[in-house]
Amino acid sequence: MRTKTILRKLLRIEGAILEGATFTEERKLVVDVRVRSRPRCERCGRRAPRYDRRVVHWRHFSFGRVRVYLRSKIARVQCSCGVCYQQVPWAESSSRFTSAFEELVAYVAQVTDQTHVARLLGLSWRTVGRIIQRVVERRLDASRFHGLRRIGIDEFSYRKRHRYLTVVVDHDRKRVVWAGPGRSAEALAGFFSQLDQNTKDSISTVTMDMAGGYIKAVAEHLPNASIVFDRFHVQRLVADAIDGIRRECVTSLRGTGRESWVKGMRFILLRHGSELNLDDIDRIAHLGKTSKALQRAWLRKEELVAIFDETDPVLARTLLKRWLAWASRSRIPSFVRIGRTLRRHWNGIIAYFDERLTNGLVEGFNNKIRVVARTAYGFHSPDALIARIFLVVGGLSLQPELP
Repeated sequence: MRTKTILRKLLRIEGAILEGATFTEERKLVVDVRVRSRPRCERCGRRAPRYDRRVVHWRHFSFGRVRVYLRSKIARVQCSCGVCYQQVPWAESSSRFTSAFEELVAYVAQVTDQTHVARLLGLSWRTVGRIIQRVVERRLDASRFHGLRRIGIDEFSYRKRHRYLTVVVDHDRKRVVWAGPGRSAEALAGFFSQLDQNTKDSISTVTMDMAGGYIKAVAEHLPNASIVFDRFHVQRLVADAIDGIRRECVTSLRGTGRESWVKGMRFILLRHGSELNLDDIDRIAHLGKTSKALQRAWLRKEELVAIFDETDPVLARTLLKRWLAWASRSRIPSFVRIGRTLRRHWNGIIAYFDERLTNGLVEGFNNKIRVVARTAYGFHSPDALIARIFLVVGGLSLQPELP
């Protein structure tokens, strides 16, 4: 079998004529190829007159410890876009890596951190990030929005000093469908601007926390959708109130010798009642001798959890109204504020009893995104992080041609 035939079968480059190969002293295999078709602009794809010709190299798969490069003398064309290189079938515009090699880089980046991808394939850390962005850009399309019915919205803090992303998750297909910088109504409007009217009309349920910006954006763009406030955010309000009451109790008991006993009950009070052992229950029973307000708050927290676990929607609404009435009369300032908050968001809270949908899936993706951010060992822009989010949890299925 001839050398050219062997290389052609190994390289699997479509739309190119293989002309020869050279093995350099630096253990590099340089393969000369020529484009079959007439010159077209790499940016817009239109035919354009030739401006001049340049020799360009593209990194391809390695064979063992031998790096392979494609070399071609291609035209630069005079197009309405400016002076650009012509299209080549083996690489994307402005990239000096073949598309097959970029797919391999992205595939490895799905399962390991960016630094190890760079070391394994002999690239710089920044180059790996740029390749991921290019692969995601050409793989991600508007079809991910088709069939959206139930979505979850949450924020993700990716850097100190209030740097946030807004993340949108598809509950049914369990994948991230959109992410953008910021956590305001304007940030979420960027997601809705990419949806056509039919897709907006098909979205029936939106889960979220009680962030005012998100509520405003959903009400404006999805007027017919049902907003469901996450039950665990509601329960978190009560848990934070209990912790505040406990701290106040510790402060008031200083010097009596009992402050350390109350201070050590933090996690017992925040734990679900079904997870308490006999010793924990005994401590809560004796808590009334020290702080009746703290004991009553814990009991009401357990009542609220039981209300959200109730399977009968009508009964759950009735019990929640009674709970709110108690909160208003409790004379515990933090619970009075919680009662006002829940009344203000009443429709979104009781919608949970019909939908039985939480933001737990979105919170789970936030944990995965945090792992993605850590394994990249830093980001210079939110765009790089967003590209990696789509790569890992955006439902992209890469099947690279391995060498």
